[in-house]
Amino acid sequence: VQLVESGGGSVQAGGSLRLSCLAFGGTYSTYRTYCMAWFRQRPGKEREGVAAIGMDGRTRYADSVAGRFTISKDDAENTLYLQMNKPKPEDTAMYYCAADFCPSTRDFATKWNRARTYSYRGQGTQVTVS
Repeated sequence: VQLVESGGGSVQAGGSLRLSCLAFGGTYSTYRTYCMAWFRQRPGKEREGVAAIGMDGRTRYADSVAGRFTISKDDAENTLYLQMNKPKPEDTAMYYCAADFCPSTRDFATKWNRARTYSYRGQGTQVTVS
């Protein structure tokens, strides 16, 4: 499975931006059993979980973005999205998508924001908020 992010760039605080992550190399049935997530790494900080979505569509968010960001996926298009509304300068970071086999709700609850538990990661897309 390969993941390719797009949609990053510069945005003004209070605006909006949508990130995309295209997954390819797997099958439709593969992606149906995967958790997918967005992580970010801010300058001088460790990588942190931003949002994740389970195979059944349930979602989890970091407290810092809850209510502003929305994660979603299109299984038919093998694409993960992150809608960033009202971004703040502190949201400036490299954003990465990640995916891993995650067949149960327990798996999702355990791993959703733990970057090292994901087998597949993209190269990242830079988001700068000013």
